[in-house]
Amino acid sequence: MDFVQSLDPSKLVLVGASLSFILSGVRAPPYNFPLYLFGYYAQENSEAVQSLQTFTGLLGVSIIYDIVWMSTNGQHGFIRFLNIVLILLKLPTFLAFGLAARQRGSQFGGSLGVRGGDLSGPTVWSMPGGFTSMGRDGYQTVDDDIPAPPPQRTSVPPAAPAGPPQAPNAAPGAYQSV
Repeated sequence: MDFVQSLDPSKLVLVGASLSFILSGVRAPPYNFPLYLFGYYAQENSEAVQSLQTFTGLLGVSIIYDIVWMSTNGQHGFIRFLNIVLILLKLPTFLAFGLAARQRGSQFGGSLGVRGGDLSGPTVWSMPGGFTSMGRDGYQTVDDDIPAPPPQRTSVPPAAPAGPPQAPNAAPGAYQSV
C-alpha cells in the first residue's frame, strides 16, 4: 500500500491523457482520451468527490474494455505495444485514484451507489436556514413553539411625554402644524 501512497494521481492522469492523445490518431480505443480528460477534471476539482469516484469506476471498467477491444481489433506491433503500456498505466492510476477518493471522503463499500448500508443515498440538497440540524429526522416540526420570554415589567411607569399645547380653536383630532 505504500507504493500506491507514493504515486501522484495528477502525473499519472497527465501521462495517461498524453499517451491516449497520441493513440487517438491511430486505430485505438476511442474512449480513452475523453476518459482521461474527465479524470484530469476530477483530480483538479477538490470538491468533486463523486466525480473522482465515477472516474475511478470508469477507469477500472475500461481496463476490461481495452482487453476485449485489443482481442477483437488487429493492430500493428508498435501501436499494440503502446496500448499495452496504456493498460498497464491504468492499473496504478486506478489504485491511486481510489486512494485519493477515500482521502476526500468517498465510500466504496457496497454497490450501485449504496454507501456502507446507507440505502437513502447521497444528500443532494439541504433545507435552508439550518433546519436539518434540529428536530426529529433532521427536520424542525411546526408544532413545537419556542416560548417567548415574559415581558419585562418596571415598578415605575414611564412618564407621558409633554406635547405642545393645543390651540383653543383647534378641533379635537385635527392636525396641527408645527
